[in-house]
Formats: sequence, C-alpha cells, structure tokens
Amino acid sequence: MSRFLYGIAIVLMVVISTSCEMLDVHPHSVHITGARNVNAQNIKQIEELCASKDTIRFVLTGDTQSWYDETCDMVRCVNSLGDIDFVVHGGDVSDYGMTEEFMMQRDIFQGFNCPFVTIIGNHDCLGTGEQAYEAIFGATNFTFKAGKVRFICLNTNAMDFGFPEDVPDLNYMQQLLDESKSDSTWQYTVVSMHVQPATVVFNNKVMDQFEEYVRSYPKTLFCTAAHDHYLSATDIFGDGIVYHRSTSMDDRTITLITIMGGTYEYEYITF
Repeated sequence: MSRFLYGIAIVLMVVISTSCEMLDVHPHSVHITGARNVNAQNIKQIEELCASKDTIRFVLTGDTQSWYDETCDMVRCVNSLGDIDFVVHGGDVSDYGMTEEFMMQRDIFQGFNCPFVTIIGNHDCLGTGEQAYEAIFGATNFTFKAGKVRFICLNTNAMDFGFPEDVPDLNYMQQLLDESKSDSTWQYTVVSMHVQPATVVFNNKVMDQFEEYVRSYPKTLFCTAAHDHYLSATDIFGDGIVYHRSTSMDDRTITLITIMGGTYEYEYITF
C-alpha cells in the first residue's frame, strides 16, 4: 500500500474509532508540543559522559510502535540495570507516522536515566511521519562519538521513498569516510540503521557499495538494525561484521551491548 493510501486508511480508522467525537487535530498534522531536536541534545550528553571511557555499555531496542505499556516497562528495566551509558532506538517509534505517536513515545523515552538516540524507521515515514520525526528527533542521518567509538546512524528505509538514490545516503557515508582519515580519535565504528541490507525495504541495488563503506570505516565492530521483530546476530556478507537486530517491544526483550576497546559482548535481557 502506498504512503498516501496508508495515510488515508489511518485517518478513516481514527475517525471511526472516535465515533461521533470530532478530532481536534488531524492525525497527520505536524503540530509539535514539548521537546524538539532531542537527538542533538542527548548526543551532547553522550559525548560528554563517554569522552574518557574505554568501556561503553548501551542498550539496543526498537519497534516500540503502539506498545506503550511495554515501552514503559522497558524504560524501567533499563533504569534498573544501572551504569548504562545510552540507549539506541533502532526505529519505528510510531505505527502510522502520526505526530501524536512520536510525542507519546518521546515522553516515555525521557524517563530513561541515561541519554538516548532514535533512528528513523519505515513506519515513521508514513504520512507526515518524516516531518514529525525531524522536528522531534532531528536529522534522519546523524553520527556521534562515545569515547573512541563513532556511531553512524542512517536512514535505510528506501522502499518508503520509492528507492531514491539518497536512501541510504552514500554521499553522507563518503563524507564520514573522508573525515575518518583526519580524525585520530575515531578508532572504532558501529553502523546503526532500521532495515539492514538484503531485506525488501533496503535499496539492494547499492548493497555492495553500502557494505564497502561499512568495511572501510575505522575498525567497524558491528552493525545494529531493527525492523523484522525478532532477535538475530548475522554476518550477512561473510566479512566478519555482524548485524545485531533488535526485536519488537511486545517481545519484551532488549539487547545489552558492552564495547571494551576493540572487542564487544552482548546479551539479551527479558523484562
């Protein structure tokens, strides 16, 4: 179903569910209240808190969508772990790209005791979702540094944009590769996205180029993804770089990843 038809369908669904009540705001209006540009604010905290750290502990999660109670429980679980540096949400904050969904989930995420960043997912691109995402969280491609590790976070939801040339944005990836050659503090790399290569939503015409960039960054430790609603750790290309995929929130499981210099370990935690 196209993004336009999907938007019409959700509007009709909301109207029906509200019976005779009138909607105050169109579900795909981009009327934002509360915090904006959240990723940039949290990235500043991450970089300051992790600047001198050799060991980084972060939680990988994603696909919270309409599972609000489960997301609240997940936040409590993360907070109970203690000594977590940050959380990476792998995308699909929303189910239908509705502004209210983004704001509700944002407000739940702000209950974390640590900073978090949120990657855009394919559901987040429905209707005016991309606009809402950018207003609340920020750019759809971004990067940050945690100690000696640079995290590269990318929009890989090519199908939702008609498989354009800039999703994933190889020019942006090249720009970062150029920067890596003059940045001696960038020693390790993690590449994060919503949909990983070799899936129907990814632009597999550029899959080999994409992976060449991933391999070319300073010692890429692993990649992270979400989208398919099940846990996996797969060396897609057989090059030693494992793609760690988070599961959906209704599975009530998160991934705890600890980076120790040039090595890392991970474990699944059920809540």
